Amino acid sequence: MTEPQVAILMLGLFILVVLLGFPIAFTLMAMGVIFGYYAYFDASRLDPDSIFAYLDNRIFDLLVNQTYSVMSSDVLTAIPLFLFMGYIVERSNIVDRLFTTLQIAARNLPGSMAVAALITCALFATATGIVGAVVTLMGLLAFPQMLKARYDVSYASGVICAGGCLGILIPPSIMLIVYSATTNVSVVKLYAAAFIPGFMLAGLYLVYIIGRAWLNPALAPPPRDEDMPDIKGWRLYWLLLTSFVPLALLILSVLGAILFGLATPSEAAAVGSLGGLLLAAAYGALTWDRLKESVYLTVRTSAMVCWLFVGSWTFSSVFSYLGGEQLVKEFVIGLDLTPFMFLILAQLIIFLLGWPLEWSEIIIIFVPIFLPLLSHFQIDPLFFGILIALNLQTSFLTPPMAMAAYYLKGIAPPHVKLTQIFSGTMPYLFMVLISMALLYIFPGIALFLPEYFYGH
Repeated sequence: MTEPQVAILMLGLFILVVLLGFPIAFTLMAMGVIFGYYAYFDASRLDPDSIFAYLDNRIFDLLVNQTYSVMSSDVLTAIPLFLFMGYIVERSNIVDRLFTTLQIAARNLPGSMAVAALITCALFATATGIVGAVVTLMGLLAFPQMLKARYDVSYASGVICAGGCLGILIPPSIMLIVYSATTNVSVVKLYAAAFIPGFMLAGLYLVYIIGRAWLNPALAPPPRDEDMPDIKGWRLYWLLLTSFVPLALLILSVLGAILFGLATPSEAAAVGSLGGLLLAAAYGALTWDRLKESVYLTVRTSAMVCWLFVGSWTFSSVFSYLGGEQLVKEFVIGLDLTPFMFLILAQLIIFLLGWPLEWSEIIIIFVPIFLPLLSHFQIDPLFFGILIALNLQTSFLTPPMAMAAYYLKGIAPPHVKLTQIFSGTMPYLFMVLISMALLYIFPGIALFLPEYFYGH
C-alpha cells in the first residue's frame, strides 16, 4: 500500500470512528499519532540500548508544537472572549425583554410573534454565535408563547431553528474566526464579507414569515389581547430603549471597532465582554453564580475548540505528509472541472458532511483539503469562506441530522413531534439555497465591503 493510499485509509477510518460515536477531537489526535508514527518512523534512528527507543518519533514533537501553536494563536484568543460575551448576555435577562418589546412593536404585522422571535434570534445569535444556546433559550422563551397563541407547530419551530443558526454567518461569528485561523484569511475581511449575505438571509426569512402568515392567517393568528403584555405608551418606548438599544449598541460597537480597524478582533471581543458584564450589572443580573456559570461554559467550549484545532492540525499535517492532499488535488484536477463546477462539487460535499459532523470539524478538517485547489481554479478563499458559512446553515436544518431540530425537540412540549420540526425547517433550506445562488451570480454581495474598506 502506497503512502497516499494510507492517507485515504486514515481519512476513511476517521469518518467511520466518528460515526460510531467516538469524541471527534481525541479521535483526530489518536489517528494523527497512530498514522503519524507510521509516517515518520525511521529505523535508523533507533538506539538498541535505550528502552525508550521506540518513542523517538517526530510525531510526538509535532503534537507538542501544534498544541503550542493553537494556545499562542492571536486569532483564536478572540473565541473565549466572544463566548464569554454571549454567555453573560444570555444570563442578563436582556433576551426576554427584547422579545417582549419586539412582540408588542410588531403586533400589527402578520405573524408578529414569529417576526419578533426571528429578530431576537438574529440579535442573540450575533452576540453569542452558538446555535445550541440560541435555539434552546428561544425554544424556552418564544416557542411556548407562539404555541399558546395558536401558531402552527411547524411554522413556529421553523422560525426558532432557522433564526438560531444565523450566528454561524452574521458577525462576530465564531465560525469565521475558526475559518480565518485555518486558512490565514483576514478575519476582518471575512466579517466585512459576511455582513451583507448575513442580513440578506435574515431578510429572506422575514419575507417568508410575513408572507406565509399573510397568505394563510391560520398558521399565525393575530394576537389576542390576553396573549400580549399589558405595556403601552411611554412604557413601551422605555422598554425598547432599555432592551433593544443596549444590545444593538454593544454588537455594533464591537463590529464597528473591527471593521474600521480601531481594534483587533481580540481587543474588540475583550471590550464586548466588558460591555456584557456592564449590561448584566445594569439589569441587576450579575450574580456570583451567573458569573461562575458563564466562565465555566466559556472554558468548556473554548477547550473543545482548542483540542479540535490540536487534533485537526496534527491529523492534517500527517495526511498531507503521506500525500493525501496531493492525491485529492490530482484527482479533482483530473476531472477537468470548470471553476463553477468545482464550487458546486465542493459545496455539495460540505452539505453532505454537515449531516454527521459539526461545522467546526468541517472547517478544521476538510477545508484545508480544498485550499490547495482554490488557486488552481482561481477562486478567492474569502468568497469560498462565505459560501461555506451560508452552506453550513443547512447542516443544522437538514433532516435526518438537523441538530437545531434536536435542540428544540429536547426542550419542546411532549406533543411536539420531531417530524413537525423537520417540516418547519424545510422552507428555510430553500432560502439558504436561494442566497447561495445569488452569491454565485453576484459575488459582489460578499466582496463589495472588503473591496470598499480594504481594497481586497
